[in-house]
Amino acid sequence: MALPSPNLDDRRFQQFVDDAKRYIQQRAPEWTDHNVSDPGVTLVETVAHMADQIVYRLNRVPEKNHLAFLDLVGITLFPPSAARTDVTFWLSAPQEDTILVPAGTEVATLRTEREEAVVFATEADLAVVPCALGHVVVQHRGLAVTDRTTELAEGKDVLCFAEAPSPGDCMLIGLTAAAPHCALALELDSRVDGVGVDPRQPPLVWEAWTEDGWQPCEVDRDGTGGLNRPGDIVLHLPGGHVLSRNGGHEAGWIRCRVTEPLSGQPFYTTSPSIRSAEAYTIGGTTRAVHAETVHDEALGEATGLPGQRLRLEHAPVVADDPPLLLQTADGDGWQDWDVVAHFAASRPGDRHVTLDAATGEIAFGPALREADGSLRQYGAVAPKGAVVRAHRYRTGGGRSGNVARGAVQVLRTSVPYVSEVVNREAARGGVDGETVEEAKLRAPVTLRAQDRAVTLRDYEELARRAAPETARITCLQGDESEHGAYAVRVLVVPQAVPDPGGRLRFEQLVPGDALLSRITRHLDERRLIGTRLAVGPPYYQGVTVVATVHAFRGVDTDRVRRRAHDALYRHLDPLTGGADGEGWPFGRPVQAGEVFAVLQRVPGVELVDEVVLHPADPLTGKRGDPTDRIDLRPPSLVFSFDHRVRVIGDGG
Repeated sequence: MALPSPNLDDRRFQQFVDDAKRYIQQRAPEWTDHNVSDPGVTLVETVAHMADQIVYRLNRVPEKNHLAFLDLVGITLFPPSAARTDVTFWLSAPQEDTILVPAGTEVATLRTEREEAVVFATEADLAVVPCALGHVVVQHRGLAVTDRTTELAEGKDVLCFAEAPSPGDCMLIGLTAAAPHCALALELDSRVDGVGVDPRQPPLVWEAWTEDGWQPCEVDRDGTGGLNRPGDIVLHLPGGHVLSRNGGHEAGWIRCRVTEPLSGQPFYTTSPSIRSAEAYTIGGTTRAVHAETVHDEALGEATGLPGQRLRLEHAPVVADDPPLLLQTADGDGWQDWDVVAHFAASRPGDRHVTLDAATGEIAFGPALREADGSLRQYGAVAPKGAVVRAHRYRTGGGRSGNVARGAVQVLRTSVPYVSEVVNREAARGGVDGETVEEAKLRAPVTLRAQDRAVTLRDYEELARRAAPETARITCLQGDESEHGAYAVRVLVVPQAVPDPGGRLRFEQLVPGDALLSRITRHLDERRLIGTRLAVGPPYYQGVTVVATVHAFRGVDTDRVRRRAHDALYRHLDPLTGGADGEGWPFGRPVQAGEVFAVLQRVPGVELVDEVVLHPADPLTGKRGDPTDRIDLRPPSLVFSFDHRVRVIGDGG
């Protein structure tokens, strides 16, 4: 059992003031005015405030000792991680010249009375390249391309696909320049010819040619209803968009391709047509990070002695790769130093340093005395008098950067011709730095595992260390029939910020390939030989609640319905749901009885009349048969999908 930290002095400000007044009565009885308006009492309170601060610092000594002990066994506090999001800059109007959004451009959320603005900075330069429509060609499935540029220029109607469209038919548009990361607007004079399709869900996909072949474009909006009426289409082109040759023309090619219809999705009976087309760029997208980048910070001069320590001006340092670029100046110019976790493998000539990201302390390699009395140098020693600088590092980060989609709206750095800015997806990856209490809990697990994955708990701890920005990680014994013998299944749930209204989208709960690869590499180096790894997302069981409730007399039924929906989405949430609010437990069934209790606690609900559960597929939206219990397998979580609540009020 761990001993509690001693409280060396438990007195506080008011106790110091009371003690001083009692002492005054003993030593200076003629001083009778002890009210706060008396100047002498003001001095007493000032001294009491200073004493309170000293006692607070005195009681922090045990915490410093804990940090020192943890450092002796090689455990340091985890630094914060910075949230990142893609930010789109919209131009006020199409421009003839390239618009450059430089790296470091600051954008932010709106500042409110309760919350400060959350500031992001772009990580790389963004060039919004002007372009225009150069060529239009049509390719039927399995046939050569046909150039329709001349016909379109003459104002003739051009069929986008074959007269009877089939999956694989394409309309290709050649741009006068490649526009990677740009937002492209297409103004099309389409005719109502492609009958048969649902304009809200046409069987079409837009793609752009990149070095890796055709890659999908994100459709921001489609005002043509699947090429069936005049309107504009806004596409976000991928970063690898390049010039290529097609149909004898070199251009930046994009295409609209007919896809196989989904189950129940209407298909074209005839091909749509266009009479005129125009293309231009109206914006661009780049990555932004919730951290401040510090450049060329002078740290002092090297002493020429082993084990020198320097401290950065700004801490904590955000976890990055690398977290710090340190340089020293000598006769050959600036020399780079690499940040390592420890000096165990450092040779005397290796320019290595360690970094305590929580405190910002930099340490050069020490010299240790060997058994024969000689000194062994671990890592190089900076020459005496050499100037030391931090060429680049980031500070800030934390969970406050995990803002919702559309929250970033303020352009703090002025950029010519940029009128709006927005994040089309929620920011993810922000994690607060580890506290001392959290490090105390982690220390026994780390010491027992010794950076090796043996038990399931070891796998969980190491996976969290590899990806601290994840929301939930759990490990299960793998199914031998599915993953083979001696398999460990690691289930990863990424962070997800609900959209306005508190709703999660299914795609937000699917971890990215880069995240899964990072966890896999980290565990693969530490697993036992013969153990199989299966790292991936859990299975999400969609759940739809159909309920009928009665509201109290005189209560707004619409408000009760909104509150009931909020309560259901909040309770059946894979990240923050469940009885304890820490996420729905893996494999726990959903029962109608507990949903009754959730709805009964909603303000304004007098009686819960009926609750029916439907299993649902979150991808297709297909519902299963009604039931009062939905069982989940161990590697499964719930996902709220399209709850329906009927509220009966005064009108019945």
